[in-house]
Amino acid sequence: MRTALALLACLGLLLSPAPAPAEGPQATFVLRVPAPLGSEAQRLLGSGYDVLEQRDGADLFVVGDAHTADKLRSDGFRPTVETAMPPSQWAPRSLGDTTYYGGYRTITAHLAHLDAVAQAHPDLATVVDYGDSWRKTQGAGGYDLKAICITRKSPGDCALTPTAPKPRLFVMGQLHAREITTGDMAWRFIDDLVGSDLTAMLGDVEVWVVPIANPDGVEIVESGGDSPVLQRKNAHGDCSSGSRGVDLNRNAGSHWGEVGSSANKCSETYRGPRADSEVETVALESLWRKLYRDTRAPGDTAAASSDTTGAVISMHSYGNYVLFPWGWSTQKTGNDAALRKMATDMASLSGFKAGQPGEVLYNASGATDDWVYEDLGVPSFVWEIGASSGTCGGFVPPYSCQQDVHWPKVRSMLVSAMKAAPRPY
Repeated sequence: MRTALALLACLGLLLSPAPAPAEGPQATFVLRVPAPLGSEAQRLLGSGYDVLEQRDGADLFVVGDAHTADKLRSDGFRPTVETAMPPSQWAPRSLGDTTYYGGYRTITAHLAHLDAVAQAHPDLATVVDYGDSWRKTQGAGGYDLKAICITRKSPGDCALTPTAPKPRLFVMGQLHAREITTGDMAWRFIDDLVGSDLTAMLGDVEVWVVPIANPDGVEIVESGGDSPVLQRKNAHGDCSSGSRGVDLNRNAGSHWGEVGSSANKCSETYRGPRADSEVETVALESLWRKLYRDTRAPGDTAAASSDTTGAVISMHSYGNYVLFPWGWSTQKTGNDAALRKMATDMASLSGFKAGQPGEVLYNASGATDDWVYEDLGVPSFVWEIGASSGTCGGFVPPYSCQQDVHWPKVRSMLVSAMKAAPRPY
């Protein structure tokens, strides 16, 4: 860290205006920004910066390029450089590649994996096509949106109906495309469900996994090969001064357009032109309505009924948090005690920190976990997997970190969620 800071001081990034970027690959910086919980944190988010799901005391963290520190200062913030990620040699993947960046699987490999598991285990697994990515709807490439249902099959299992006989656990990865740890965790979970002691639990629970919820965005990430592109959003839209797309975790129709999202198309938290504007968002919401009963009356304070079953988990990275609704406010839900206990139980297994987003990070609206709870009453959680620093920290840790560091923690939390799904409240 000291070496990186010295380098950046020489470049003028700490004390003077940032230099104009040179041609070719550019360095990426993580900037530490004092932004205590409350109005200052929300002002930072509202300014359209790429704010990470990470907090250290009164400080938040922003990802940016050589100009971001200057812009933060002009907006009245006091950034310092936390981490410098120098550009590495770009090595694009070939069309036939099934992995990139040391072992992470491509979109085509993930889709083929789902089909292979279902073919090898017809008594356990069923693949469901639940929609199309934005690019596919435009005839510009793109992908099917696919889920896999895994259970010991009996009549009525894996049917697209909320009256299915078993409680359902739903797990998804890479809603934010650059969070590549989460797609790998989904892959490992699928394999574990059909090939380990977890298979014995499948007589009593139905598990749905969407390994890649944002395939167009992930295609952009993997296009960088050995230097993954840090694309967060989907691929819908253009921007001349930032990344294209809409943040799918600000687009859901739960308090859409409120705190922690941006109307700026170039912002990493761009919420889209309206609630549920993105085909990926609508497809997920439609799938959830087919999988879960609505057990909650309208209103921010209403509680879901005690006979609610199931749970929904959206895996993200990084920060080592287990988050639960509400995210748009620090107001408590009608099922706060039960949600808090489930989150604490999971977090205790991994060393993560549990809380509402506004308690431990900042408030943000239009998130999928808020939508699931608001619309259906089903307990929903966001896991922020991975530390903020160290060899296995950040968005793109070496592939070896998945087996040795992340998977043991995530597996224990997934088992806890499977056990809680029949009677979460």
